[in-house]
This record gives sequence, structure tokens and C-alpha cells, in this order.
Amino acid sequence: MTSRYKRLLLKVSGEGFARKGETGLDVERVRALAEQLKKLTAEGVEIACVIGGGNILRGTQSSDLGIDRATADYMGMLATVINGLALCDALEAHGVPTRVLSAIEVNKVCEPFIRRRALRHMEKGRVVVLAGGLGSPYFTTDTAAAQRAVELGCDVLLKATMVDGVYDSDPNENPDAAHIPELSFTEVLDRQLRVMDQTAFAMCRENGLSLMVFNMECPDGVVRAAAGENVGTVIQN
Repeated sequence: MTSRYKRLLLKVSGEGFARKGETGLDVERVRALAEQLKKLTAEGVEIACVIGGGNILRGTQSSDLGIDRATADYMGMLATVINGLALCDALEAHGVPTRVLSAIEVNKVCEPFIRRRALRHMEKGRVVVLAGGLGSPYFTTDTAAAQRAVELGCDVLLKATMVDGVYDSDPNENPDAAHIPELSFTEVLDRQLRVMDQTAFAMCRENGLSLMVFNMECPDGVVRAAAGENVGTVIQN
């Protein structure tokens, strides 16, 4: 299986690092993702990853605890650093050179995000794990993923979620929801479909960045998505 992309950004939700319905880190899930990324690096694909932190801290938890939004966002950024270090360790254990770059300064455990440094790492065949979101509150990891994908000149943004792509309605609420394999950005807007937050979506659209949404539990889903297989929903201009 050959990747159709030279450089890609993979966005993984934090929930994808935990067992279904649970919190914390599921080591086997992290290892399984590392194994897929190893296959892509073996083909010479340059990879950047943006990891969420929802398996450690969810927004609803912060709200229930009465935590200030900005404080909660900074806590979430730190959660992504934890997940990023876990993925880095799993990749290194598979013989894949990896660097964690954070938008917030955590210099004892990872490098600061510097665009040219990130590009250099990728050119040298290292997987770059991007943690800390954008370093500012009020931005989602979707927005961070879109921003970094554009900033680093990626060919595609692969969004690994816990659903099989985009549906015409919420499949968790409507058992008759229909899966949509391919959409344009205009169609998503016209049909008011929920794909990612508006800031992230607008950035992808304005910069002509193709987006694929797929289920990370799909066997070899990342590898197959990178190869252009129809494993989710493709959105492009």
C-alpha cells in the first residue's frame, strides 16, 4: 500500500488514546497507532501529529467543576503534552525517530514549536508530534491541526475520530443517518454538517487543504487513509 501524500498531518482525538467510555491512556491503542505511522515513515512519508487531550481532561468536566475557561484550556494543553510524550515513546520503541514540539514552554520534556525546526525534523524523516495546541486559550485542537497543516505545507489533514466519517445527521441519535463518502467545502456549509469547528474548517477551505475524516479504530485506518482509500469522508474544494 503506497501513500498518495508526501507530507501529511494527522489529528487524533484524545479519546482515541483511551478505551471506549474510559479515561486515561490505553497503551495498546497508542502502540497500534505507532505501528501504523512506522509503515508510513518506511515509505518516506513526512508526518506531523496533533493530539487532543480529551482522554485526560474533557471540556464538560471543567465546566462541571466550575473551572475558568482559559484555565481549563491551559490544562487541556498540558494534557496534550502527556499524550504527545506517550506517542513519542511508542514510536521510538518501534525504531521511528520522533520529536515532540510544544506551543507552550515545557523545555524539560520537549522542544518549543518553531516552524523551521519542525520542517527540518520532518525533512530528516522524524515524526513531529505537535503538543500544546496553539499555545493560547479559546482555540480547539482542530484549529491547531488546521493551522499547523497549512503552516508546514502538508498535502492533507487526516482527522482520526471515533466515527466513520461525516453523516447527514448524528449517527448516535439517528440510526438511519447516512454516511457521505465525499463532499466539497461548499456542500458542508450549505448542508450545515458538523465536521470541525468553524475556524479550523475555514482555514482548510481558504488554503485548499484537503481533509479526510475517518474512524481511527478502522484496521490500518491511518495507512489506508494516506493511500487514498475510501475509509471515511473526503472533503476538498
